[in-house]
Amino acid sequence: MNLVDIYFKMKKDVQYIEDELEKSIDTEVRELYQSSTHLLKAGGKRIRPVFVLLGGKWGDYDVKRLKHVAVPLELIHMATLVHDDVIDDADKRRGRETVRTKWDNKIAMYAGDYIFARALAIVAQLPIPQLHRILAHAMVEVCKGEIEQVKDLNNWEQNFRTYLRRIKRKTALLIAISCQMGAVASGAPQNIVRKMYWYGYNVGMAFQITDDILDFTGTEKQLGKPAGSDLVNGNITLPALYTAHHGRFRDRFQSWIADNTFWDHVDEAIQLVRKDDGIAYSQALAERYIARARSVLADLPDNQAKTSLLGIADFIIERKF
Repeated sequence: MNLVDIYFKMKKDVQYIEDELEKSIDTEVRELYQSSTHLLKAGGKRIRPVFVLLGGKWGDYDVKRLKHVAVPLELIHMATLVHDDVIDDADKRRGRETVRTKWDNKIAMYAGDYIFARALAIVAQLPIPQLHRILAHAMVEVCKGEIEQVKDLNNWEQNFRTYLRRIKRKTALLIAISCQMGAVASGAPQNIVRKMYWYGYNVGMAFQITDDILDFTGTEKQLGKPAGSDLVNGNITLPALYTAHHGRFRDRFQSWIADNTFWDHVDEAIQLVRKDDGIAYSQALAERYIARARSVLADLPDNQAKTSLLGIADFIIERKF
């Protein structure tokens, strides 16, 4: 089952969440509304809301209840992207101008804050303390991940463990709690809630590693931004880290780093990463995380939700966008 099939089977509920997303950031403040909906209208895979819905399938499924989790988690993801684009001075996101480019950094920061605040207001409508604890803890960790990314910009001394901790906080955690909170909101048993978290965590780690691979191997049309833009912006991801410390072009990288001239050679560096073994190493690690995600689901009953979760895991490891 591919992603299109999965979304098609959930089409009505995914569209309902999409409609609720736009309603959720409605405001009479014209510039705030326009800037807040700008990224929303650029589309996206909506993978987090889909995970919420699939997590909800393990309990008493009610999309009108689950929207109070699905909408906030997508909004939080959007808010972090708006803020990321300010930090990275990014001009494009999903093939469109970023909020900071179309307006300015001040508007972008306030738009991100507004989206985040709306997310918290919506999830608060479900009187389930466990949901609020999970989300509060995750937001603290996400902020730590964002700070770590800023701290590690242009830092070639970071190791693989640092990278993995950062992507856990920046990406995997939101995907993990999407699955987990969907299960909690539907009243699923606690053993299922735990399994949904660990499935989502492993899928989320693979998702970000695959993203970091695609930043080197994808095209601007596929990515919606220039290929290699992470490295250009000083964000050193696993493929480049591997090349710098273990790859066939290690000596060249280390020479540039020692001479403090790496950023004069960044375009050449991108080409070298594409040719090196770091891509294959990163792909193998992503596949290990997917294998762990699949094993988490192994002893769950065979049903449509399980089939869809396995299908998404396969999509993540094979995706080209």
